[in-house]
Amino acid sequence: MKRKIKKIAIGFIIITSLLVSVGYQSDFFEIAKQIDIYTTLFKELNIHYVDEVNPAKLTNNAINNMLKNLDPYTRYYDEQGVEDARIASMGEYGGIGVVTKFINKSILIEDVIKNSPAQKANLKPGDKILKIDETFVKDFQAEGASSLLNGLPNTKINLQIERQNRTFDVTLTRKKISINPVPYYTMVTKTIGYISFTKFNQKAASEVKKAMLDLKDQGMQQLIIDVRNNPGGLLNEAVKITNFFIPKDKIVVTTKAKTEQWSETFKTYNDPIDTSIPLIILVNNHSASASEILAGSLQDYDRAVIIGNRSFGKGLVQRYRELPYGTQMKLTISKYYTPSGRCIQELDYTNRDDKGNVPKFSDAGRKSYKTEKGRTVYGGGGILPDVDLKQQELNKTTETLFNSEAFFNYATQYFYKNNSIKNPLEFRLKESDFNNLMAYLNNHNEAFKTKTEEQLLKVKKEANEDDLSGNFNTVFKSIKTEKLNNLAKDKAAILNKLEENIIQRYFYDEGVFQHKIKFDQEIAKAVSVLDNPNQYKKILEN
Repeated sequence: MKRKIKKIAIGFIIITSLLVSVGYQSDFFEIAKQIDIYTTLFKELNIHYVDEVNPAKLTNNAINNMLKNLDPYTRYYDEQGVEDARIASMGEYGGIGVVTKFINKSILIEDVIKNSPAQKANLKPGDKILKIDETFVKDFQAEGASSLLNGLPNTKINLQIERQNRTFDVTLTRKKISINPVPYYTMVTKTIGYISFTKFNQKAASEVKKAMLDLKDQGMQQLIIDVRNNPGGLLNEAVKITNFFIPKDKIVVTTKAKTEQWSETFKTYNDPIDTSIPLIILVNNHSASASEILAGSLQDYDRAVIIGNRSFGKGLVQRYRELPYGTQMKLTISKYYTPSGRCIQELDYTNRDDKGNVPKFSDAGRKSYKTEKGRTVYGGGGILPDVDLKQQELNKTTETLFNSEAFFNYATQYFYKNNSIKNPLEFRLKESDFNNLMAYLNNHNEAFKTKTEEQLLKVKKEANEDDLSGNFNTVFKSIKTEKLNNLAKDKAAILNKLEENIIQRYFYDEGVFQHKIKFDQEIAKAVSVLDNPNQYKKILEN
């Protein structure tokens, strides 16, 4: 009997091995087949297509179109893209200290870093870079133009600038630019410290620690960490920062991958800085990835009160893989799970419908989990705050405005019309300022187009080609009126955003944070909770 069972077991193992082998060979054959088709097609195009083709551009387009059907985070990087990714990760580079955007065949300066070569050369947001050394920007593609500004520290760079319809030349000396993930921290009250934390690069943990220790020296007894609009970054940095507040050898996050070697459990491995300081984490719908690991793990251990709005819901982990000729791919390798076992991924990219729409995991209901003290928390759809401050949802017209040239240009115009403004703790815009903005938008509609208007312009062009003359002007006029009416519904949010944009022109990022400390409702709520120890304790025990 035992011999018979043994034979059956051996037979089962052999059959299983053969099936796995056949499956593997089948997958390998399919991959080889598709590669063969692509290389043959590529060769035929290169040899026989009537005009010259650009092999690099064709390959980039093919790869990017293939990857975009997976998820937004799996990406291919050419040599320049690899360098940009390295800068984002390292938090430093050789350059002049500007944030730029390629638009209308020029490089638009959107922001100038304080104490940078650009600031010392008196460059301003709204300036357009037309020429870099002997290279005209208009002759470059969008991807490569801004990279010309970077180079080795202590090297010279000559720029031709256009400002307010005036052109001039300026020479700068590049230097090492450090991107501090903690752009601002301060004491909000005599006992409450505040740290603004904007990205998880390689300097994140060290800068947060430096800020914490400095605030402690100033008398801090309670702490607010603000990760609103923090898109995340390096997972290890999130683990290190969580470790500041919880004991050694605690699980912070677990990743589960298709490849077993990439399934890992990340634990705290250092002694903490402070395991008892009352702590609040501020989040919003743009807090993602590593920000959610930080907030989620501290929530699971009942170590911090989370205040704000539901976070973005990015529970996917990426890793870089080297490719030939100095290129790279960043691909999604796993999902992460907080200590209670919840995955907070919101969008289910695997199950798109026939039209490409991505469903939400939360649509099917959110599974409940328990924190260390037994509080109920939920997986799927981001981190739900302990104190949920219902944020007014902006209409699509307002979102379009914030990303438009018109909004940026209006702030630039305001800067040049006003030599100075009140300090950030006092500066407020009024009803008349909103009316001035509306009048500007009414006269600059071409720099503020909705998707509807863009589509309608295409239809109008096709109509003209078909010798049709529909009354499009009436439709455009109606849409323009409706746009301005929609903006009036979000007046408070628009004025707040415009205040920050204007303050940044005069006082840089530091001024924006000073303004927030006084007028931001979420920070005020955090201070209120910390000022009431019984409420803070009740939230963590409820």
